Amino acid sequence: MAHQTGVSADADDSGRVSLMNDPKARGLVFQILLIVAVAAVVWSGISNAIDNLARAGIASGFGFFGERAGFDIGQSIIPYTNDSTYFRAFLVGLLNTLVVGAIGIFFASVIGFTVGLARLSHNYLVRKFATVYVETLRNIPLLLQLLFWYKAVLSILPSPREAARETGVEVAFSINNRGLYLPRLVPESGSSLIFYAIVVALVAWFLIGRWAKKRQMDTGQQFPVFLTGLGMLIGLPLIAFLVTGMPMSVEYASLQGFNMVGGWVIQPEFMALLLGLSLYTASFIAEIVRAGILAVSRGQTEAAFALGVRPNLTSRLVIVPQAMRVIIPPLTSQYLNLIKNSSLAVAIGYPDLVSIFGGTVLNQTGQAVEVISITMLVYLGLSLLTSAFMNWFNSRVALVER
Repeated sequence: MAHQTGVSADADDSGRVSLMNDPKARGLVFQILLIVAVAAVVWSGISNAIDNLARAGIASGFGFFGERAGFDIGQSIIPYTNDSTYFRAFLVGLLNTLVVGAIGIFFASVIGFTVGLARLSHNYLVRKFATVYVETLRNIPLLLQLLFWYKAVLSILPSPREAARETGVEVAFSINNRGLYLPRLVPESGSSLIFYAIVVALVAWFLIGRWAKKRQMDTGQQFPVFLTGLGMLIGLPLIAFLVTGMPMSVEYASLQGFNMVGGWVIQPEFMALLLGLSLYTASFIAEIVRAGILAVSRGQTEAAFALGVRPNLTSRLVIVPQAMRVIIPPLTSQYLNLIKNSSLAVAIGYPDLVSIFGGTVLNQTGQAVEVISITMLVYLGLSLLTSAFMNWFNSRVALVER
């Protein structure tokens, strides 16, 4: 009776509930008010930025992309001079970031999985060495590690003149405070067939992998996909190299004056950044791998041994595939951290996106809003692409429960 009395108090004679007492109507009103408030704050911020830029005499827009940059960049994958445009400088910084991110993810994964398995080794020394590695590197700030590799390791290497024995003598390998010098392959006329052979080998490797998986699902028989693919990747380019008359030469570095000339040089800034990112991220990946393997029930291992499966096959076919379900989600987070941490390259002078575009270009043009917005969007896009790829990879390797 009391409930009926309460309802009649909120409703009119026709039985309708007033808007003030309707939860849906109240929620809609508050959401509209919130949207209006957010839009007002955003508009206020944009207006202030436009007014401040106008008072400073800075034109807004993206027209500066076509202007001459006028500064040099120490390391570039694509051709670049100080006569190039700001857009070219942006591409150089973006590609340098992508290169160090991709190579860093590769080495961090290899080192992390190796150390993670070593943490579970039955060998006392191996297990303790892996523990010291993880506990040491993951508790030291990454910026300090970058400065250590750059200032305390690579910068104190001998100069090119001290490292080289004699002027003009070609060397296959040399490391000094100017970088790591290695032989460089110089393609000549007719060498394009070698690159086509590499592409064919990679495509054939992928197709054989799909065929072998289908064959195993149908018959249970395995096929040596890795060895077959590796053989094609080495054999096909080698055959193309010999058939086309070896159209490639090797260029070595030699001391000319006070510096090394020729060869393929990896600059110390890149090496310091790659070492710091790879070793630091690998310490976290090692713990993720260890935790993922320990999450697999021991009964799975005992069941495989009971069926006569060898220990190495048990790890590769039983333990690791089940552990990947636990490993991949936090592993994705570490990959994203590595890409974002590459922005610390500005501390050691490596010309990445933040250093070139968010530093030099911003200082020269004064286009703070445009430059910072683009830089943030680039890192956001890289993170989303990496996350999407890892989600796809997770769906591919996930075990299908029957």
